Order: sequence, then structure tokens, then C-alpha cells
Amino acid sequence: MTTQTDIPPAETGGERRSWLREHSELGVCVLLLALGVLVLTDALTMDVDIAQRGPVGPKTVPVVVGAGLLVIAALLAVDVLRGGRGQAEGGEDVDLSEPADWRTVLLLAGVFLGAAVLIEPLGFPIAGALLFWGAAFALGSRRIDRDPLIAAGLSLVTYTVFNNLLGVPLPGGPLMGVL
Repeated sequence: MTTQTDIPPAETGGERRSWLREHSELGVCVLLLALGVLVLTDALTMDVDIAQRGPVGPKTVPVVVGAGLLVIAALLAVDVLRGGRGQAEGGEDVDLSEPADWRTVLLLAGVFLGAAVLIEPLGFPIAGALLFWGAAFALGSRRIDRDPLIAAGLSLVTYTVFNNLLGVPLPGGPLMGVL
């Protein structure tokens, strides 16, 4: 005769969900693993000029980054499966009980989208200035006398560094002949 205590309890859906909740960091491991595989696949299938000389070429950094992502994914998975847990966010100066400020988020998203649309017809210096000024406004700055000047200066410095010093061509727009 069997009693209720002799029969092992079947694993229920609640126990499975509890295990997944306790090991939710494994989702980050899967993301890191997928990203590492993507980076490695892209790096190893990269078409490189056969005349390249030296041990360091265009594939080197992506291969190192992809391999690093795979190693970190594996180490994190081992730590999580051994019982390691990440620290809960304490929020230094953030009140976690307050709801998100969706107005600011939507304003920033609009500013970024606007800059992306305007960069080709207006060029980076103008679109970048609008981006920096719009971001400052969305984040709460209301200094109309100072913010546009800082945004324009920051945009011109960024354009000059990328276009002239680093050799990364950015669209100049109507200012192309001036800059």
C-alpha cells in the first residue's frame, strides 16, 4: 500500500517558473552568446584584402571582442548556475518607486529621430546642433541664451574631429564649402 508521502511530487509549472525566475540572469547569458556568435560570424566572413601585411588587420578586434563575449557568457552562466545573483539596483539618487518620465523619453526619441532624418539634407553640423540642443531641452535645460551656442560649438567640434582628424566622412550639408 502506498501513501501520499511515498509518491514523489511531480514538477509543476509553478516550480518551473520559480526556477526560471531565480535564474533569470541566464537571459543575459543567452544575449551575450548570440551577440558573440554574431560578431564572430561577421568578423570571420569579412572580405579582407589579400595584400594585407602584419598580424593585426581588420578582423583582429572583432574576433577578440566576439571571443570575449563568448567567454563572458560562459563564465556568467556558470556563476548563475552555481547560485550567484546580481545585486538589486539601489539607485543612488533615483527614486525607484516613481514611474518613468515618459515625456522626457518621448522628447529624446523625437530629437534622435529628427536628427536622423535631417542629417542628410542639412548635414551633420546643423543636425548635430539641433540634436544636442534638443537633448538638452528634453533633459530640462531652459537656457535659451546659452544652449544653442554650446550645441553649435559641440556639433562643429564633433564634425571636425570625425571628418578631418579621424577621416570618417560626415555629410556637411549646405555648410560643406564653408567647413
